[in-house]
Amino acid sequence: MPILNKDMSLCISLAARPSNLGTRFHNYLYEEFGLNFIYKAFTTDDIDAAIAGVRGLGIRGCSVSMPFKEAVIPLVDAIEPSAAAIESVNTIVNDGGSLTASNTDYEAVAQLIEEHSVDPGASVLVRGSGGMAKAVVAAFRGAGFDDLTLVARNEAAGSAIAEKYGYRSTTADPAPGHAVIVNVTPLGMNGPDADALSFTQAHIDAADTVFDVVAFPAETPLISAARTAGKPVITGADVIALQAARQFERYTGVTPTREQIERASTFSREG
Repeated sequence: MPILNKDMSLCISLAARPSNLGTRFHNYLYEEFGLNFIYKAFTTDDIDAAIAGVRGLGIRGCSVSMPFKEAVIPLVDAIEPSAAAIESVNTIVNDGGSLTASNTDYEAVAQLIEEHSVDPGASVLVRGSGGMAKAVVAAFRGAGFDDLTLVARNEAAGSAIAEKYGYRSTTADPAPGHAVIVNVTPLGMNGPDADALSFTQAHIDAADTVFDVVAFPAETPLISAARTAGKPVITGADVIALQAARQFERYTGVTPTREQIERASTFSREG
């Protein structure tokens, strides 16, 4: 890492509960490429003032996490299609005081659907109705999937997302038989739900692809069960690494290789 200097570019994250993940990921790659950048995590109780600071201080890039992803929309100058598609922002780039917003969560999910050659004719079952569910459902719609069911305990939230993208929603568990199953809930995440299996074994056995957006741990109970059943998987670790890499590219203009992304992702999880 270069010694702090007046010409160093600053990138930040804004989150209700800042973590070291993005900080370690970005700073690892800055050092690997010898870039005169530094990344720092922040929280705020005044998002308007924080974004004004990004603009006024020439902060190059800003990662945006909950609960600020929608609140920043009126505070930027331009919205890229990835953020417009889901009315949610997770990345802001500052070009000489002009702020452009995008959503690299959406982009990462779309890229992984393509890379794993998931058939657009497949039936999809998505569990969850939070902010990330919108990115996942929109990415499937953008990839040309017509058969998707969203199952959510919150009927209003589930209906709103499904209707926005022309899909079905339900509060009851559909029978096994969907070719693609996607968990977008905290089930399986480190904490009180760490041992929870977000889909039944029957749903896993009937699926062709199993996708879990939970990133901590990378090997959730769902992913472990899917691997045991011999199913292709897409993990939350894949999503979070790819979305961070796309942020890195926007901030720096440098495109890391997949190997560099994986090394940075591994490093970010060790701290």
